[in-house]
Amino acid sequence: MRNKKSYDILSDNELAILITSGDEAAFNEIYKRYWERLYVAARHRIEDSCEAEEIVQDIFCNLWRKRSNFELTKGFQNYFSVAVKFEVINRMAKKSRENRVKKEVLVWSSAVDESTSDQLDFNELQNQLAMTIRVLPEKCLLVFKLKHEKGYSQKQIAEELNIAEKTVEAHLSKARKTIRIRFGYLAEMAKSVLFL
Repeated sequence: MRNKKSYDILSDNELAILITSGDEAAFNEIYKRYWERLYVAARHRIEDSCEAEEIVQDIFCNLWRKRSNFELTKGFQNYFSVAVKFEVINRMAKKSRENRVKKEVLVWSSAVDESTSDQLDFNELQNQLAMTIRVLPEKCLLVFKLKHEKGYSQKQIAEELNIAEKTVEAHLSKARKTIRIRFGYLAEMAKSVLFL
């Protein structure tokens, strides 16, 4: 077993390889090296210090959870910089989505005839939509949120995330397909809530 003291001399790439095999000491070393930097970056983007701490914790939890498939390409500094950016965008989009869905549900429900036996349980629909959206792959979810909650164009999303417009289109297509499969005949109603 590796001496604990020797972890601090390992490179990020060496630690990344050790993390993939479940080496907790390697993970702890990465945590020690980058926690403060991540917190400062998150705090710079979000005014709430508690939320900034939550963002950092979530990023490290996600890293550990996905460790077996983790691959470091450009170093942890770059990886964490992108992770903070995505996590902040996700949180802002989530708040925006929650407010928007609440408004849409109120407008939608007021237009439905209360006496009809087909009246939908809008809270349930909202929960089902939220659960369906939440299980989208991370990048797909981010693209979907930027498009439908922030109102970004495909070009703006491509520029924001530094990916090709075709990739943006593919993520959006995947998100729509997932929602349609999950909701079946409710997909058309889901469209009106999410502006698909």
